[in-house]
Amino acid sequence: MGAPFLGSEALAAGVTWTELQNRHRRLLRDVYVTADTEVTAALRAKAGWLWSGKRGIIAGRSAAALHGSRWVDASAPVELFHGNRHRLPGIQVRGDNLEPEEVCVVDGVPVTTPARTALDLACWNSTIPAVAAVDALARATSLNMIEVEPLLNRSAGRRGIVRARRTLALVDPGAQSPKESWLRVTLLESGLPRPRTQIPIRNEFGDAVAYLDMGWEDALVAVEYDGEHHRTVRSQYSYDIRRLEMLQRRGWTVIRVTAADRAEEIVRRVRAALAGRA
Repeated sequence: MGAPFLGSEALAAGVTWTELQNRHRRLLRDVYVTADTEVTAALRAKAGWLWSGKRGIIAGRSAAALHGSRWVDASAPVELFHGNRHRLPGIQVRGDNLEPEEVCVVDGVPVTTPARTALDLACWNSTIPAVAAVDALARATSLNMIEVEPLLNRSAGRRGIVRARRTLALVDPGAQSPKESWLRVTLLESGLPRPRTQIPIRNEFGDAVAYLDMGWEDALVAVEYDGEHHRTVRSQYSYDIRRLEMLQRRGWTVIRVTAADRAEEIVRRVRAALAGRA
């Protein structure tokens, strides 16, 4: 993958303007990549840092991408702290206070620490997208929400901090997709008890043979989100049938959820299953 570079530096090094235009693609003002480069969210974040004159600090979803989070939109604007507050295409400049200890370096780029990134995501986004983003960040970095607590305590007057506290209390790194995050938050906000995520199902030798998205082990009730591939990929569909039969033999009730299911119907089905095991 080609790294982003400054066009002005390339021209100074002898690249012609024609070569720069014909063989490369501009991501931001004066920032280019080779034409065949796949632009990921992490690469775009590095491009944003170059745009800042190497003076900005990458933040928010862009910071999460550099920390290894999945599910970050590669086409979204780069979020960063920088002195230039003018609106520019492809750039989202943030202006909250930032302490030196809340900054680290990833691949040579200054970026907010995982804890500060989690706080910013929770303050800057609505609940469900924020939970999904912090779930992915915590999964990628092994971040514990206890590490965010000191930042919350010294940010009492910050905009969005009340929502952030509520958001961070819902985080669980066991989610393996944004849809699983949405499903778990839907259940919690309905008043259901907190489910355990990634429940291992073990064979007689103690080896895990399957993992359940989320559920309640005492009641043997699980809830799983089935993406489109569970229906359209024949091998996955066949595997799911055998897996469900195995879980049922072990006494599990499995509530399978798809994109077509409404939140209230999901909650009704889960409540009924739990009540049936009470």
